[in-house]
Amino acid sequence: MFGLGFLDWLKAIAAGVAVAVLAYHLGHWIGESAAYQRLLAETAAASTRAEMERKGDDARLQSMSDFDLCVVGLRAQRMPVDACEYLRGVRQE
Repeated sequence: MFGLGFLDWLKAIAAGVAVAVLAYHLGHWIGESAAYQRLLAETAAASTRAEMERKGDDARLQSMSDFDLCVVGLRAQRMPVDACEYLRGVRQE
């Protein structure tokens, strides 16, 4: 048609397919990299939130008495809190 033979057309098609495959893989790599970076950012944010929550829990637990810690622990396991009575201490009148 345009002075190109069959082999020339075949070479042009092969080159087009090669460019398309390379473009696809480059796009896939860039997209995968962006998704990985987003995953890292989300993981870091979740880790920071969890650490802040643990620090708040730790501060709350540090201020509790032994009796209160025992009660909280047993209630979390749905057990009777009678075992904590010995931690209550002597009442002063």
